[in-house]
Amino acid sequence: MTLAEGIPGTEYEISSIEVNEKVGRRLEALGLIYGTKIEVLNRKRNGTLIFKARGTRLAIGKEISNGIFIKEGPAWEKK
Repeated sequence: MTLAEGIPGTEYEISSIEVNEKVGRRLEALGLIYGTKIEVLNRKRNGTLIFKARGTRLAIGKEISNGIFIKEGPAWEKK
């Protein structure tokens, strides 16, 4: 499942990132790596996705969110 398919209000964990090298390095600098826990906050109609990672709210476009693959976190971590 990609981040673009994430449901607002749900927590996930990054399983892999498949974007171009420049974008991948930038995401890594922001702390978005394998195993990072994220929460989808909102999805705009134009494809922009707002999510929370490591205590920071971030917004990314549809092309990048389609390259970030996620999985649901363990049940004991859910609210």
